[in-house]
Amino acid sequence: MNSILQAIDLCKQVDAPEGRIEILKSANITIQAGASVAITGSSGSGKSTLLSLLAGLDTPTSGDVILHGESLQSLDEDGRARLRAGRVGFVFQAFQLVHSLNALENVMLPLELAGNSDARQLALDILDEVGLAERIAHYPGQLSGGEQQRVAIARAYATRPLILFADEPTGNLDQRTGVHIMDLLFAMNAERDTTLVLVTHDNKLAERCDEVYQLEAGCLE
Repeated sequence: MNSILQAIDLCKQVDAPEGRIEILKSANITIQAGASVAITGSSGSGKSTLLSLLAGLDTPTSGDVILHGESLQSLDEDGRARLRAGRVGFVFQAFQLVHSLNALENVMLPLELAGNSDARQLALDILDEVGLAERIAHYPGQLSGGEQQRVAIARAYATRPLILFADEPTGNLDQRTGVHIMDLLFAMNAERDTTLVLVTHDNKLAERCDEVYQLEAGCLE
């Protein structure tokens, strides 16, 4: 397998009233294409910050991230956005759906932004795959938490990303629904041979991944 994502001496510091806080300390990680990787740690350990840096949503104080052969530090904000649009998918704890759009329109959105002429049919197909063929006209407020996360997963995979970042994807769901959502996420990940980077505090969930990294007090182990 080839490396698809690499963090090199990644550091993140922020200014606070009490002084400069080091959120992430010289993190190094190499992720192979097609692998599933969990990043675990207690609340406030810096997991979501690390994920944002790896995905190019935030910039480090020092260090670099190499995503699919490209240095994120060498790109400006527009360049990072273009890289994400073509190769990266996201699933968040809070779903991040557009509430003024129905399920179908939410999934069509990234496809339309990418200029895909088959956006509607592709969105219909993937919504059927996640079990929501009968719910395409429903708005997020008319869907359960589990259904909203299924829409979010469909949207994330619609553009066939090379790598998917999932930040506590079951955090807002009950245990039973969370298990079903993760079964779906791992199944779709395997079918598409996507690389999965998962942030979670759930050790049982982390154990389903190929590799597990522990983040505590800004240090990655």
